[in-house]
Amino acid sequence: MNKFIISVSLFCLILNACAQEPVKKRKKVDISEEKIVILPGINHTYHLTDFLTSNEQLQNDVDSIFNTLDNHTKVSQLIMPAVGRLGLPNEEITDQIKKNLIGGVILLNGSKIEFSSWIKHYNSLNPLHKSLPFLYSADAEPSLFNRKISGAKVVKKANEINNMDDVINCATDISNELKEIGINYNFAPVVDVSKNSTVGYRGFGANPENIIPWSNAFIKTTQELEILATAKHFPGHGLVSGDTHKSLQMIDGELKEIENYPPLIENGLLSIMVAHIAVLNNEKYDTKGLPATASAAIVQKLLREEMKFKGLIITDAMNMGGISSLPDAEIKVIEAGCDIILMPLNVSKTHSSLLSKYNLDNDFKKKVDLAVKRIIRMKLCLAKG
Repeated sequence: MNKFIISVSLFCLILNACAQEPVKKRKKVDISEEKIVILPGINHTYHLTDFLTSNEQLQNDVDSIFNTLDNHTKVSQLIMPAVGRLGLPNEEITDQIKKNLIGGVILLNGSKIEFSSWIKHYNSLNPLHKSLPFLYSADAEPSLFNRKISGAKVVKKANEINNMDDVINCATDISNELKEIGINYNFAPVVDVSKNSTVGYRGFGANPENIIPWSNAFIKTTQELEILATAKHFPGHGLVSGDTHKSLQMIDGELKEIENYPPLIENGLLSIMVAHIAVLNNEKYDTKGLPATASAAIVQKLLREEMKFKGLIITDAMNMGGISSLPDAEIKVIEAGCDIILMPLNVSKTHSSLLSKYNLDNDFKKKVDLAVKRIIRMKLCLAKG
């Protein structure tokens, strides 16, 4: 079970805010959990099922933690770089932690042993540098899992899964492997239809009738095991012909794939990844040439207001061709309503730009504050002590 390290100052606030239990009643931590340090005395815990509830104690704890943060640290919560063979070197992530520039990290292509070691290292650094506990993510989709994390248990690829039992078993095996590593945030499942060659084989869309029930089962199983699941790539990547890794793709007209999302949201989905896909010839949701990630029409109007999604909204990787050439992209995605910026081109520059905007623009500040409070709430719901 993944544990978060909470700095001493935050610990004191939570200790005062939360109901206490005698130390002798604390759950015994097994050997697999000892790689993450736990401060003693934090006896009040939340679960992912608490995130969407009107839990007054949880909200009080969120506000208490938020009110201790300076502007620098608030902005840091929005930034999630990558570490691994397709990300930054471990040493660079370590430097970013020491400068308190980031709020999480995606572990991208490496070994199970390597990732476990890095997470243990990052957890030891966070309280020393006044960082909040991290969201640790991975692209642990069935089709990519064993390629992204070597040494993990072998699971069936999405297009090899034949029935609901396979879905549940796959989600269980992946989640248990992630927990052993210390990862608490899975960027899966893919809920796109299967026509696109880039994403089609990665989801359950070979039979369109399976997309919603199998995705729901994957999400439910994952989140019951206290791993945050993510549906992607909103508003739909399956019916575009190209690859957003290389260039901005277009949805011309109707958003045919958004019908996959309301049933998942209604069943407790807590994270959605937005794709770098523009929408044109659509009077209501036209993105005016911008990727959906930078469009308030898609993120704020459609996803937040119309679909009433209350979980975390994360961008697809910001180094992808679909957005990398957009000026001030990191500012624009937050203005559009995204909470987390995944893999910005330059972490230090991104932090500096966001902080400057935060200090000068009250409307931007309000959007950042809402995002930060959602992130803190999720971190508390994932924290186990």
